[in-house]
Amino acid sequence: MIDEEGNQVGVVPKTRAQEMAFDKKLDLVNIAPNSKPPVCRITDYGKYRYELMKKEKEAKKKQKVINVKELRLTPNIESHDLNTKANQGIKFLDNGDRVKVSVRFRGREMGHTEIGREVLGDFVNLISEHGVVDKKPKMEGRSMVMFLSPNTDK
Repeated sequence: MIDEEGNQVGVVPKTRAQEMAFDKKLDLVNIAPNSKPPVCRITDYGKYRYELMKKEKEAKKKQKVINVKELRLTPNIESHDLNTKANQGIKFLDNGDRVKVSVRFRGREMGHTEIGREVLGDFVNLISEHGVVDKKPKMEGRSMVMFLSPNTDK
């Protein structure tokens, strides 16, 4: 058990701990219920809840949410259109988002998947300063998919 100043009292029976908390007009809060023996503290429960919420809020602030943005290409894309898509991908990468680039094959294009691999290679060359390949190009159904993540050395 821990008292209201933070000093360790030691192992105390439950009824004795409740009496001590009642005498000081405070609550007996179970801090670590899974430990052997369980650790309890004499404190104001409202204040304890407030501190927990404050810690959770602080932890959420430090988290970085990573979004995945998708760009779709076709195997017979023209160079200007590819440059436009690359510029859009650069914007996403500069914002710290991951980018999923997919080349969609339709009909007889499925027989020429190497063209899609070349398109993805050209795309990577255009954005190489802003991002790196996370997952190499891989066929998933009728699409060839590749993931890019932002450069960390900026």
